[in-house]
Amino acid sequence: MGKTRRMMSVGLIGAALALTLAAPARAGETPTAAAGWQVTPTGTDARFRGLAPVDRGTAWAAGSKGTVLRTTDGGRSWRNVSPAGAGDLEFRDVEAFDARRAVVLAIGEGEASRVLRTEDGGATWTESFRNTDARAFYDCMTFFDRRHGLAMSDPVDGKYRILSTRDGGRSWQVLPSAGMPDALPGEAGFAASGQCLVSAGPRDVWLATGGGATARVLHSADRGLTWTATDTPVPAGDPARGVFGLAFRDRTHGIAVGGDYRKDQPSPQAGAVSTDGGRTWRPSATPPPAYRSGVAWLPHSRTAALAVGPTGTDLTTDGGSTWRTVDTGSYDTVDCTSDGSCWASGEKGRIARLATRP
Repeated sequence: MGKTRRMMSVGLIGAALALTLAAPARAGETPTAAAGWQVTPTGTDARFRGLAPVDRGTAWAAGSKGTVLRTTDGGRSWRNVSPAGAGDLEFRDVEAFDARRAVVLAIGEGEASRVLRTEDGGATWTESFRNTDARAFYDCMTFFDRRHGLAMSDPVDGKYRILSTRDGGRSWQVLPSAGMPDALPGEAGFAASGQCLVSAGPRDVWLATGGGATARVLHSADRGLTWTATDTPVPAGDPARGVFGLAFRDRTHGIAVGGDYRKDQPSPQAGAVSTDGGRTWRPSATPPPAYRSGVAWLPHSRTAALAVGPTGTDLTTDGGSTWRTVDTGSYDTVDCTSDGSCWASGEKGRIARLATRP
């Protein structure tokens, strides 16, 4: 198993590194590269900010207009498995356990925030949570394993609200807020990539913020019961600025990306790194050059990761310290699987796999 994993890691890192050798290309294309994002046909123009690849063959995507897609053939074809009557919902996160079981999160004020679950590949869906508090707005969701998961809402009564499940998303309960630090004035999460709430291991979870005076990362080591907050060097101080995406390859090593999502505004410090579980963050020496909403570690790599945003994809090979743009296509989120595949999704129905060519 160890040798197989090392071979997968070397192959996948080689695929990502090959992007750096590509000649300038049109958006989303690297026609002269040995590897790059291979856009797959989805048959829809929905924007997919929710992405959950399971393995090389199976992936789920959730997006605008209540759209949910699923592939079981590596992206060669996608099946529309959208919940009936969900056309007015905005799905921004999806967590999948296999080809049949997945949970999707719809965002919005009040009852627009919902969680739906399927156990038959999307043939039928069951609504397992509907927000009834007009003050709450749910942004992101994460699962520690097949049973335990959390979802987070923007602050209610001055604190982030955490929703918990112990049965794979079949039922949800709001956790007590006593262990949650006070939110900063104007602070909130960003439902941009499904990565404002991420977990690593059986109990650790991190929450990304922006909009306040500083962009912070909150950490819990007990599945959301108690939290500590740490400032990051990613600029905030405006409702459009902050940390938009997090990725932890273990309970210690994390990367934060973000910036200012407005097209006419610069993002001078769009990346940060933690090596102590989020207790401290240092700025990337050479950050991504623009706003980035999604980030993912390459599987079984200690140093390589990808970050994506509307203006391109960046690669780091030193754990997030320095980044280099390797593709100019528009993507909102990115995720990789343990068996050695990486996927990205975004606007205009775009879903892609990181593919190599002999």
